[in-house]
Amino acid sequence: MKKILVLGCTGSIGTSTVDILKNHKDRFACCGLTANKNKEKLEELASFFECPYSLTSEEGTEGIKKLIEKTKPDIVVNGIAGSAGLAPSILVLEAGIDLALANKESVVMAGPVIFEMAKKSGSRILPVDSEHSAIFTLLNNCGGSKNVGQLIITASGGPFRTWPSEKIANATLKDALKHPTWNMGTKITVDSATLGNKGLEVIEAKRLFGFDTKQIEVVVHPESIIHSLVRTNDGIVYAQLSEPDMKHPIIQALDWPEVKHNFMKPFDLTDTATGSRTLTFEKPRMDDFPLLKLAFKAAEKDNCHPIAFNAANEIAAWAFIDEKIRFEKIAQIVEKVMENEDEWNSPVRDTKDIFEADSLARSIAKKLV
Repeated sequence: MKKILVLGCTGSIGTSTVDILKNHKDRFACCGLTANKNKEKLEELASFFECPYSLTSEEGTEGIKKLIEKTKPDIVVNGIAGSAGLAPSILVLEAGIDLALANKESVVMAGPVIFEMAKKSGSRILPVDSEHSAIFTLLNNCGGSKNVGQLIITASGGPFRTWPSEKIANATLKDALKHPTWNMGTKITVDSATLGNKGLEVIEAKRLFGFDTKQIEVVVHPESIIHSLVRTNDGIVYAQLSEPDMKHPIIQALDWPEVKHNFMKPFDLTDTATGSRTLTFEKPRMDDFPLLKLAFKAAEKDNCHPIAFNAANEIAAWAFIDEKIRFEKIAQIVEKVMENEDEWNSPVRDTKDIFEADSLARSIAKKLV
């Protein structure tokens, strides 16, 4: 019986994790829960699982540290959104506990630092993003990264995939939140509309799997059935297919290294209303979605560039959500912040470097807003 601590239990990842725990009481025990501010839902879940340990974000990093010490989990699911998820990831790894990581910002901001922490403590970082979970599985099934020459990350294309350029520039928040495939939180849904989220995933993939930026490709796949692919050295492409449901990568991480039967419906290639499935693939429109291009640049330059990209994007995306700027300004602000190249060329040696670069990028972005 694995003891599971869920960070961010009322968000989209947390809700999916809770559903897994409810359906698999035979092999998972919920030992602790955290939520941002939804105290009522938190108390309801704590009562359901008879879980004595829970807290809200008001109790801060120190509260999470004490929670980890009290609950002694086998694995922690970090479903906290944004840069706020970094400090909890660090606490989990310092404690030598396995981390099921949905918080991509932890890797984008602090990849080299947290990987070293995991190495020292013996923790395993198990990716929960559907794309990175797929790559993780495919690499293992192909005999490791030595046999793979390219990672291919799929993107749904978001709500503006077929929109003309001039219409995208004036998109409203209501437009941006109409994601065709996934049901997610507000910020990540906006990031999907700009392809900024896919950009973060490019940086994350490079750092998680140790591939060069030139070995990573993004392909638009609106059906979101294939979650990622790898091209082996002989040119053959292998794909991972499943319904677009985050419970699949979460349960893979919770069960790893085993692969077990679960309550999810098995994937069926012909199970649709029309009796057949069509899988579509397109090249991303980099000029119309410039955040993806900026992310590739940040990944290639490395050092503090990914930190600057993430920080500027967070400020700009929230400014759009708060209706302070137009949609097209999100990418323009991020690009402007990243023009300060001398500021972002410094190597990342520790958490002090990370938070200093993050703070500076946010300050510049706020002035631009």
